[in-house]
Amino acid sequence: MSLMPFEISVLGVAILLDLVLCEPPNVAHPVAWMGTAVSAIRKRASKQGRLWPFLTGLCLMLVGIGSMVTVGLLLTWLIRGLPMPLALLAEAAALKLTFSIRGLTRAGSAVQSALATDDLPAARQLLSWHLVSRDTSSLSESQVAAATIESLAENTSDSIVAPLLFYVCAGLPGALAYRFINTSDAILGYRDQEREWLGKVPARVDDLANFIPARITAGLMIVSGILMGCNPLRAIAVWWRDRRTTASPNAGHPMSAAAGVLGVELEKVGQYCLGHGLRLPDLTDITRVTRLLGMSTALACVILGGLLFAMNSHP
Repeated sequence: MSLMPFEISVLGVAILLDLVLCEPPNVAHPVAWMGTAVSAIRKRASKQGRLWPFLTGLCLMLVGIGSMVTVGLLLTWLIRGLPMPLALLAEAAALKLTFSIRGLTRAGSAVQSALATDDLPAARQLLSWHLVSRDTSSLSESQVAAATIESLAENTSDSIVAPLLFYVCAGLPGALAYRFINTSDAILGYRDQEREWLGKVPARVDDLANFIPARITAGLMIVSGILMGCNPLRAIAVWWRDRRTTASPNAGHPMSAAAGVLGVELEKVGQYCLGHGLRLPDLTDITRVTRLLGMSTALACVILGGLLFAMNSHP
């Protein structure tokens, strides 16, 4: 048994690569390839009735997940045959493509910078480009700040904790499969006339895949918030009260935890209100949620590293 399991080193180097390097262009990014493939299926899928769209979504997930697992197994086999430290760098680079810390925080900072210069139209546009799919054209400054906080909180689970957890539990095949699941849901998981049945299976699979990561992320945020000096009773109370307020069975957990930690009300008009009765957020709260994201990620890495070490300690 090695003192430092290979996967712990991979985890650390992958985080370092993400923080230091920019995201590769879409033409060289596997997640962009996944999105292109899913979007192509969406355009060609039958939009008549329920059965054929449903079966198309089912086949998409079976083929997509199977393909990602196969690619992950092949990559692992090729990488593990390389000499150290090349194998370490190669696997870390592959893992880095399944999550995003720097890209997420930079997107939040861009919105905050626009708000800081009183350029609300630019803030709305940046929010729509980088973080949310909702219509942002009529959002107020506090609503833009709230939507940014919500997205950063939810993506702490979807874009950071979940893929890292899947890597720890199932290696590169697990991380790649998760990224495909989440990307498919992001494109197809909407209840409009076109995607209601096409996205049914992707949405349910994504709900299942994120069930544990979302709840872990909420816990990480509350603990991180306590370390940052927040009111622990408020954080726990808001999370417990509002965790099931959203339509998604998972998104409400990290978002309500963030609302409780920050002491702000996060509302998507007509759909949910988290932290009801607390103050409205402003641009400074984007800085605070970014710090919360960073501390939660650091705590997650410590826990996942400990889990890997414990797993490696038993033959």
